[in-house]
Amino acid sequence: MSIQDTHSKIIPAKPLTPLQEFRVYFCQNRGALVGAIFIAIMLLVAIFANILAPHGPAEQFRDALLHQPVWQEGGTWQFILGTDDVGRDILSRLMYGARLSLLVGCLVVVLSLFLGVVFGLMAGYFGGAVDAAIMRIVDIMLALPSLLLALVLVAIFGPSIWNASLALTFVALPHYIRLTRSAVLVESQRDYVIASRVAGASANRQMFINILPNCLAPLIVQASLGFSNAILDMAALGFLGMGAQPPTPEWGTMLSDVLQYAASAWWVVTFPGIVILLTVLAFNLVGDGLRDALDPKLKQ
Repeated sequence: MSIQDTHSKIIPAKPLTPLQEFRVYFCQNRGALVGAIFIAIMLLVAIFANILAPHGPAEQFRDALLHQPVWQEGGTWQFILGTDDVGRDILSRLMYGARLSLLVGCLVVVLSLFLGVVFGLMAGYFGGAVDAAIMRIVDIMLALPSLLLALVLVAIFGPSIWNASLALTFVALPHYIRLTRSAVLVESQRDYVIASRVAGASANRQMFINILPNCLAPLIVQASLGFSNAILDMAALGFLGMGAQPPTPEWGTMLSDVLQYAASAWWVVTFPGIVILLTVLAFNLVGDGLRDALDPKLKQ
C-alpha cells in the first residue's frame, strides 16, 4: 500500500463544539456529576412537593408528638423520618423547605449577579472616579463580616424571608463586582476591544456585547458557589430567628424550632442538618466541575 493510499484513509477528528467540549470536561469530574444529579433530584422534589410529600407542611398530628423514624422502635411508615415537637411530619417539611431554600438561592444569585455585573462593568471600563467610588464602597462592605452585615440589615427592615433574601443579595454583591471588574480590566486590553473602540463602538456595545460575553466563565463558577452560600446563610438566619418565621417550612427555621429536643429526639435536628450539608456540598461540587470545564488553563 502506498503512502498516498494510507493518508487517504486517515479521517481527521471532527472538532468539538463548545457545548460538546464543556460536556466532556464536566463529565470527567465524577463529583460534579453526582452533585448535578443531586441538585436535579432536589429541584424535582421542590417542584412536585405538593404531590410527593405524604402530608402538608403545617399539618399537625397531636397523637404523634416527637414520633420516631420508621426504622426506630415504635416508628411507622406514616412518618418515615418521624415528627417534630408539635406532630408535623419532618419528611414533608423538608420537601417543602427545598422549594423555599432553592427559590431563595436563585433569587439571591440572580439579583447579586445582575447588579454585580453592571457595577463591575462600569468600574472596570470607565475607571477613574467611577472605579474609585464603586470599589471604595465595595471595600467598606468587605470589611464587615458578611453574616453580621446581613443580620444588621434584617434587624433594620424586620425579620422575614424576603428581607433576609435582599440582605443576602447585598452581602454577596461585592464578590461579583470585584470579579467582574478584574475580568473587564483584562479584556479591555485585548486587540478586538481596541479595534472596536477605534471603529467607533459605543460604550454600551463595548461593555455588554464585546467584553461581557468573554467574562462569563468565572462569573458562572462564582454563581454556582453563590447558590451554596445563599442556602447556608439563609439557614443561618433562619436558625437565629431572622429569616423565615414559623410555621414556614425552612431548613434553618426547622433546626431553631426544635433545638431544645436535640438530646432526646435526635432526628428533629439531624435530618434538616443533613439536607443542608448535602445541598451545599452538591453546589460546591458542581462549581468545581464548572471551573474545570470553563477554565482554559486547566485544559492545557
